Amino acid sequence: MPLRRLQIPCRTLSSVVAHRLLDGIPRPSSSSSSSTPLASVRTGHPVSSSPFAFTAAVTSSSPAALPALHALAIASGLDAFAFVSNSHAARYAKTGSFPSAARVFHTARARDASSYNTILSALPDPAESLAFLSWMLRSGEVRPDAVTFTVALSLAAGRGEDGLGLALQLHALASRAGLAADLFVGNALVTAYSRGRLLDAARRAFEEMPARDLVSWNAMICGLAQDGGSPAEVIRVFLRLLKDGAARPDRISVCSVIPACGGEGKVELGRQVHGFAAKLGVDGHVSVGNVLVAMYYKSGAPGCGRKILESMDERDVISWTTVISMDAEEDAVTLFNSMRRDGVSPNEVTFVALMSALPAGCPATEGQMLHAMCLMTGLSDKAAASNSLITMYAKLRRMDDARRVFDLMPCRDIIAWNALISGYAQNELCTDALEVFSWMVRCLRPSETTFASVISAVTAVETVSMTYGEAYHCQTLKLGLSAGEYVSGTLIDMYAKRGSLEESRKAFEGAAHRSLIVWTAMISANAKHGSYDAVMSLFDDMVRSGVAPDGVVLLSVLTTCRYRGAVDAGKEIFDSMVAEYHVELWPEHYACVVDMLGRAGRLEEAEELMLQMPSGPSISALQSLLGACRIHGNTSIAERVANILTETEPAESGAYVLLSNIYAEKGDWGGVAKVRRQMRERGVTKEIGFSWVDFGAGTSESMHLHKFSSDDTTHPLTEQIYRVAEELGWEMKLMKNHLCMEKASVF
Repeated sequence: MPLRRLQIPCRTLSSVVAHRLLDGIPRPSSSSSSSTPLASVRTGHPVSSSPFAFTAAVTSSSPAALPALHALAIASGLDAFAFVSNSHAARYAKTGSFPSAARVFHTARARDASSYNTILSALPDPAESLAFLSWMLRSGEVRPDAVTFTVALSLAAGRGEDGLGLALQLHALASRAGLAADLFVGNALVTAYSRGRLLDAARRAFEEMPARDLVSWNAMICGLAQDGGSPAEVIRVFLRLLKDGAARPDRISVCSVIPACGGEGKVELGRQVHGFAAKLGVDGHVSVGNVLVAMYYKSGAPGCGRKILESMDERDVISWTTVISMDAEEDAVTLFNSMRRDGVSPNEVTFVALMSALPAGCPATEGQMLHAMCLMTGLSDKAAASNSLITMYAKLRRMDDARRVFDLMPCRDIIAWNALISGYAQNELCTDALEVFSWMVRCLRPSETTFASVISAVTAVETVSMTYGEAYHCQTLKLGLSAGEYVSGTLIDMYAKRGSLEESRKAFEGAAHRSLIVWTAMISANAKHGSYDAVMSLFDDMVRSGVAPDGVVLLSVLTTCRYRGAVDAGKEIFDSMVAEYHVELWPEHYACVVDMLGRAGRLEEAEELMLQMPSGPSISALQSLLGACRIHGNTSIAERVANILTETEPAESGAYVLLSNIYAEKGDWGGVAKVRRQMRERGVTKEIGFSWVDFGAGTSESMHLHKFSSDDTTHPLTEQIYRVAEELGWEMKLMKNHLCMEKASVF
């Protein structure tokens, strides 16, 4: 039995002992003696002979008087009534003396379902409560009632998904006992199933209830809202509640449906619920204000969100953290300072949101200030805050600081390792990323995110041998992680960038779920290789599968059309991006179409489109159009474009070289001289082109490829390299002469 640890005396108290206990209590003054329940009992008040009156006296008694009242109940024989003993046990439990409550339960002369329910509700440890419930059901002394099932189901709900099995068993028992239709039991069933994420069972329990109160509706609405996967159903159930009319929504109902309106993008419905909350008089509550702020921000109405925040009588840490994480217009540090002036202390989530909101180009001092605040508030040791600090420093390109935070962490979880590896990969510090990965695998099992980061590091740095990427691919296969969307996407990208489109296709076909990430990687891979038919086919398959394309996918499709010369198809896709796919046009989309039109010789149309760019002509668009002018020999447009480029980037040599080549091809040597004079005056020099050679990566060899340029003498084996190159050149000449002689002899 779960209460066996409690030392409870088994003998009953005699009346003599009871009276001794009573006589030992100091007598109050006459003026106040009749004002206490104990005094009423001692003066012969009818309460001493009425069990109901005695129970009322126990319920209103002070903790100090309980032992004496308990003794009187035993002496007078009132403890023969189960509800009298129950009142003692309940009062002991309510005043924080559970051992005394347990003693009353064990020494009671009569016990009913309420006796068990009292102990079941009072046990402080949920595990002991469940063990006591099991003992109660096995003992068969009493039949569980509606209260028993309600309390037990609440215990199952508290265990979340782990309590599902118990909830199902209790549901079956309640049905056998004819109590499943009870209002309180039904409410507890809906709550338990919702907490266990068994929403179908929650819906059935809700629909089978013969009567529903506000708790029933809130249990169903909150369960659906907490699941997060069906905001439309949350709205439907809330509207059913309004039409039902049997219960009036409260603050909990409103707090659950407002986020669903934001999740569905139904800002107008959210406004109506806001007005309804004002009618209910709950709009001033801080929890309602918080969900309203989040809803307006998520629905694209940040101005309304700010107004709600400013109008709130009380703002807590959730209010400010919501705004910091969602307001893209206001500076995050400014909002954080306003939060501090408001007297609200930040928590761990606040710092995570704040560090995530910092832009990549912000001064490093802002990040260091946040780090100092974390240290001052004692939150820097929290895992989430430390992980965010690593990510923040990586975003600010301060990997030394990120590494310092990582090294000082008392306990490093998989997220911390992934953050550091990803930071090195994003900053193209491939050697460091691979080194950290090799340390990590000695103490932790890598996750899908880990492999996605380390494979991205190999892909990002072209000088790293492909051998490392293939080795990591093998490890994902061994660990069963190769089919995940992130690993599949990085593998497709890696193999495509290293020239193996066939391996990219195998990784694509091996993906367990073809998400937007996987489709994007495969379409981009074929686009890089100029496979127009494959790209268009994949794009059609993606749209038919129900995956909506984003800006990255459409940019890859436009790139393929550009290289194929499919101008009409490219223009059609470009024109449909906003209308059909609801994708915002990026400068890269404009630049791609400008280049596509320029390659086709439609230079005037390309220039017109370039000038329509919302933020003005981008460098990429200008360079593309200038290159097209060289191909088609259009000096007038080339001069206009080159002037803009040289004003925007006066130190870059590309525009000067292209314009000089255009003049040279036209025979305008004066123009060539003018451009070269400008380069000399501005100190512009032509950049040197480099090539790489991969000679394999073994145990004793470098992981990097060798980089070289024309007339390069930096390699330690320069003399041997040039000698071999010269020998190869002579061999090629001899082979060419030999082939020419063979052809001449044939003819």
